Amino acid sequence: MRHGGVGLLLTLAAHPVHAQKARAAATPYVPLASSWERRSPSAVGMDSVKLADAVTFAVSKESRTPRDLELNHLQSFGREPLGDAIGPLPPRGGATGIVLRRGYVVATWGTPDAEEITNSVTKSFLSTVVGLAVDDGRIRSVHDTVAHYMPPIVRARPNGTVYSRDWPGTDKLLMPFDTPHNRTITWDHLLRQVSDWEGTLWGKPEWADRPAQDASTWTTRARKAPGSAYEYNDTRVNVLALAALQVWRRPLPEVLKERVMDPIGASNTWRWYGYDNSWIVLDGREVQSVSGGGHWGGGMILNAWDMARFGLLTQRRGNWGGKQLLSDAWVKQALTPTSVEPTYGYMNWFVNTDRKYVASAPAEAFVHVGAGNNYIYVDPVNDVVAVIRWMDNGQSLNGFVERLLASLR
Repeated sequence: MRHGGVGLLLTLAAHPVHAQKARAAATPYVPLASSWERRSPSAVGMDSVKLADAVTFAVSKESRTPRDLELNHLQSFGREPLGDAIGPLPPRGGATGIVLRRGYVVATWGTPDAEEITNSVTKSFLSTVVGLAVDDGRIRSVHDTVAHYMPPIVRARPNGTVYSRDWPGTDKLLMPFDTPHNRTITWDHLLRQVSDWEGTLWGKPEWADRPAQDASTWTTRARKAPGSAYEYNDTRVNVLALAALQVWRRPLPEVLKERVMDPIGASNTWRWYGYDNSWIVLDGREVQSVSGGGHWGGGMILNAWDMARFGLLTQRRGNWGGKQLLSDAWVKQALTPTSVEPTYGYMNWFVNTDRKYVASAPAEAFVHVGAGNNYIYVDPVNDVVAVIRWMDNGQSLNGFVERLLASLR
């Protein structure tokens, strides 16, 4: 073994060009902050005609909902009880996307430079900020109850009235875990959307988000034990964002910028917004608690290039150019679903357990998902990342992935 090792070293030393190529092959390509290398499909083992067919398919499947997202909101979530938008909803463009293979850009369409709302893909950025707090030891365990980390929170904007009144808490204070049920909720429960948190935050009762058909149950139903039932609910996501803000004691966009977006070379034009009324007093200054999606406006507004960088970071399990920005242990947890929802890990990592989420993709693939639809398709098996923006539905995502993977040689 030692002799073979010496022989290898001598061979590499005698052929420096070969050694350089070997090192390059062993080191994944990492795009610089100011540029991103493009390669022809054939150079990275793809068929250009079949790849073009996938792109054409994505363009043909643009969502038919209004590009005016204020109008779109009135036609969708705005119809819910207390469903008025309270965060920014800038208009969107047309179908847009980027395909990466081995980290290189092989296809783009639409307007990848456009800064647009990404809706619930925001949740993946939120769960990443929580993951950084766990990695740092600010949160000792995801199985700790969140109440243990929460002080009384002083609001900086007036409370609402009637059903829009934030609760639990008072006119001056927010105490979001101050009920017998809420005191049993852990970080893990919130991250997996299995908490059944009860209450109202920023004027939005949890029952008003995708409300039950039977209105008589909105305020009367019995609570389910945390961990026993999955419910996709943006009020509870916003509770997680408020809790993470208490742990970090600084605005979450600052944390994301410093620890993730700047290191991966993201633009300086992405923004993460909350709501008109989601302001608290923190260490003597007013700070906005950001939202986990665009259900009532706000969330991450960014371009497709920044989405692609984040997708590549998650495909490489938190590693960027040899630096571990997010621990591999956290990525593993994020990709582990629950028995009550086998295609959902940590928000908003949709996993492909039994190939149920994207039938054409390998089981190891996963997708960061937001309404609209916004997708970051991540495929570690085939070393592919694809950003697809403003696609009409999940069936079309599967059709796109089927065509995309057919282009691989």
